[in-house]
Amino acid sequence: MTKNSVEVAVIGGGAAGIAAARKLAAHHVDCLVVEARSRLGGRAYTVQHPAGFALDMGCGWLHSADCNPWVAVATSQGRVFSKATPPWGRTTMTKVMPVEEQRAFRAAMGDLFERVAQAAATGIDRPVSDLVPADSRWTGMLNAVMSYIAGAELDRMSTIDLDRYEDTELNWRLVDGYGAMIAASAGGLATAFDSPVTRIDHSGRRIRIETARGVIEADRVIVTLPTSIIGVSDDLFRPALPHKTEAALGLPLGLDDKLFIALDNAGEFEPESRVFGRTDRAGTGNYHFRPFGRPIIECYLAGRCARELETGGDAAFFDFAVSELTGLFGADFARRLTPLQLHRWGADPFARGAYSYAVPGAAEQRAVLAAPVDDRLFFAGEATSRHDFSTAHGAFITGSEAADRVIAARRKS
Repeated sequence: MTKNSVEVAVIGGGAAGIAAARKLAAHHVDCLVVEARSRLGGRAYTVQHPAGFALDMGCGWLHSADCNPWVAVATSQGRVFSKATPPWGRTTMTKVMPVEEQRAFRAAMGDLFERVAQAAATGIDRPVSDLVPADSRWTGMLNAVMSYIAGAELDRMSTIDLDRYEDTELNWRLVDGYGAMIAASAGGLATAFDSPVTRIDHSGRRIRIETARGVIEADRVIVTLPTSIIGVSDDLFRPALPHKTEAALGLPLGLDDKLFIALDNAGEFEPESRVFGRTDRAGTGNYHFRPFGRPIIECYLAGRCARELETGGDAAFFDFAVSELTGLFGADFARRLTPLQLHRWGADPFARGAYSYAVPGAAEQRAVLAAPVDDRLFFAGEATSRHDFSTAHGAFITGSEAADRVIAARRKS
């Protein structure tokens, strides 16, 4: 424990916590990041593979890159961007999925989002699944793709919340990893590692943060824990904050897991191409071939499919991917595949999921979760963002805003 008394404690060293602590430090506020893991970044996590590749096991795309604040941070670090069109914006693998079918699916996606906007305008929230025509041939694939986007299928998702998401559709990546950049941006910040928080006692004059490594006292606290932790921990706050617990339960974390596979003789495939394992069901993988031109496949498995696979351990993911890929490219294709890296976010004790979505009727819970308590407890994280939820830049913006609120509260006191 680097210190046990601080003016502001920032609980969670992910994108939101780092952004908050950076701003506080820039304003010369004594602060400490309290992090459960032995690393920073949270759900932004880059693994340096022995093959020489930086593999983003968590967030990998700088969405809305033209207004994403992490772009300026990456630029200041001298990071190299890839600005290539993402695979979902390309027409590829036409031998597997003909051009006409790809166009038809894009049209179905566009139609769904139009229906979402129209339904949200009524002010009546309901599951997005209600908006899919009963006779649509694309029901399974729409569910699959939306699970890649939100971590959950359409029957779990709020129409109003989904409609509020904003995206400029400019998507960049970092050659050396998004997670690596975010973690590096915390250089110089005081941090208590390996310190999972078990209770935040705000009953006294100072706030007591109980951790696995001792107690930290602070005047104010910024909480950036994921909703999967807040929602299941009734005794996290003392006195209890049932409205925060309820809000978190309405904003659960979906599940999106990445499996990276080495591909022999990868030159057969176009860089940045992709294919779906199946087009007739929700439980299927999204296979991104040769990201950055590398001889690998980035496999994206999400929603209920990923949850079921997680129960079978790492081997279940590779077996599933091989079964789908050999179904597309023939039995001999299996000999060209070698598993590289997987992170099961549902099994991660400090994440328990990927990023938040709102269940039907819970769209307003983001504002409830974000609201300060007594000008002493402040909240940040992608789940507290009205328009940029599920993104690292949404986490950055909310972390920075929480720090602004702390600074304003200090001036008033």
